[in-house]
Amino acid sequence: MRDAYHEELDSLTNKLVLMTTLVRSAISRATTALLDSDLQIAESVISRDAEVNATFEEIETSIFELMARQQPVAVDLRMVITALRMGTDLERMGDLAVHVAKVARLRHPDTAIPPEVRPTILQMGQIAETLVTKAGSCIASQDVESALELESDDDAMDKLHRRLFRNILSKEWPHGVEPAIDITLIGRYYERYADHAVRVAGDVVYLVTGARPS
Repeated sequence: MRDAYHEELDSLTNKLVLMTTLVRSAISRATTALLDSDLQIAESVISRDAEVNATFEEIETSIFELMARQQPVAVDLRMVITALRMGTDLERMGDLAVHVAKVARLRHPDTAIPPEVRPTILQMGQIAETLVTKAGSCIASQDVESALELESDDDAMDKLHRRLFRNILSKEWPHGVEPAIDITLIGRYYERYADHAVRVAGDVVYLVTGARPS
């Protein structure tokens, strides 16, 4: 009975790692759709979000059943609590990738990204992928030291977010209001995506140590 119980806990971990893989693919493809004005890729990000949602629903169902049948305590209780929190954050990351893809779809066949901010958006997409990849590794390994490193990686995303605002607010900005609104929203989506990845890593720290990172 206990072996089956811990297999269920291990299954939660595996599903969370799967979610990190899915949302990493989503943000990668959303960035490509945005920069290349690729409608087909944008549509694929939007339609495949159902897989992220379905995986989270499986996690939720497993957690509720475990709570009802096993009444976990101590570390096991932390596991189910953090699994629910991490799943929620990862599901939201998938939604944010969809938001990016929807901007690409809205502006197709034109691009939402003016030339002068393309390098910044590309970097933001790359950092987003790095963060979620590290978050997945932390979930799998329960490596506290690696989890704590995500905070500094997120600092790089914040700097790029501020750079976008400097571009938009510059007197030399030639593109008008609508592109500025697009860039403001897109920058926020990437910044929030990174924040959720950091929260996932923080939950790994809590799971292992019983304390939140300061």
